[in-house]
Amino acid sequence: MNVRSVADLSPDERAAFFERDAGVEGAREAAGEIVSRVRSEGDVALRSYASEFDDVEIGNIDITDEAERAYEVVDADVREAIEAAAENIRTFHERQVPEDWRDSFGGRELGRRYRPLSSVGVYAPGGTASYPSSVLMGVIPATVAGVDHVAVATPPAEDLPPATLAAAHVAGADAVYQVGGAQAVAALAYGTETVSPVAKIVGPGNKWVTAAKADVRGDVEIDFLAGPSEVLVVCDETAPPGLVAADLLAQAEHDPNASVVCVTDDEATAEAVADACEEQAVERDRREIIEAALDNDASGVLRARSMSEAVLFAEEYAAEHLSIVTEDDEAVLDRIDSAGSVFLGETAPVAAGDYASGTNHVLPTGGLAKVVGGLSVDHFLRSTTVQKLDDGALSGLRETITTLARAEGLEAHAESIEKRFE
Repeated sequence: MNVRSVADLSPDERAAFFERDAGVEGAREAAGEIVSRVRSEGDVALRSYASEFDDVEIGNIDITDEAERAYEVVDADVREAIEAAAENIRTFHERQVPEDWRDSFGGRELGRRYRPLSSVGVYAPGGTASYPSSVLMGVIPATVAGVDHVAVATPPAEDLPPATLAAAHVAGADAVYQVGGAQAVAALAYGTETVSPVAKIVGPGNKWVTAAKADVRGDVEIDFLAGPSEVLVVCDETAPPGLVAADLLAQAEHDPNASVVCVTDDEATAEAVADACEEQAVERDRREIIEAALDNDASGVLRARSMSEAVLFAEEYAAEHLSIVTEDDEAVLDRIDSAGSVFLGETAPVAAGDYASGTNHVLPTGGLAKVVGGLSVDHFLRSTTVQKLDDGALSGLRETITTLARAEGLEAHAESIEKRFE
């Protein structure tokens, strides 16, 4: 990896960092065709696509019973790790549950109450790796919120990953389906003979999954449109280059299109991180994927002229994962508002949040952290405001309401107030 200067980036180089293209737009047309076919053909389309895309001839689409059996047969150490991670994730998300409230405002009793969604679909990626962690991250906050029916969809395979299925059982999923890609999103959105339609679809996926989520949005709610994994490390001369490189490679191994960036105000650290990335990459099992991600135009090691310039870069970047390894991590954090999840210090690796610290790893990418947060209990709740007014409160508001209603030309609104004083 070459070290570049933040100040010397060309317009095209800056665009590569700040306009990270997940390839979703290019997949929209094909994904839309898949969605349309699943809507019209149901299970027949799901089986056809499993054969075409996954090279699998599937029998049962509903494999809920198989998930329960997987919990019993999965390796004991894997089962214990899933249960430990699930406990931490559940504990963190239980802190997010809001309470209903009502307060008095001078004769106006106003409040807010929260109710869970009726049903949710969680997409758990497959393909080049299995992701039991994504099952936990999607299902657990939904169950904590009180969602009645939580379904998991994960790509089919000749031998389905037992860890993914066991995670669905531990997390409390009500149904598990072996269906992946855009066709899984379509099935969850509109239903088939086997798959029950849901009110909301959440979870990470490739560009086809994301494109399908964009296509069905409006007919069903989604969490957000997320692209490939990304990490930004902000560090200074106190950061161990080897650990910074390890965090960059951890996200790089997800996808050749992953964006992995380090920005530092120390030239020697920049060079050491770049060297460490190249040295460690050759030792990793997923070397080809990692090296492709490191060569991505949206990846690199950048040298800032000051920590202030590094902070400005980080705020504009709005990373999915933001790691801060500096002499004063908290001070740097105070200057950055936009990030999906933040990891402070050399003993808080991004992989901790990916798996078991308790925070959610379903996070906004592509700069969306400027406007939305990661998956949480809030995504599975809807709120309703409640109000009760006594005679004095309504009388006090009478003139304000009627004046505004008539200013808007809505006479019936005004009369609905006046009638109560006749």
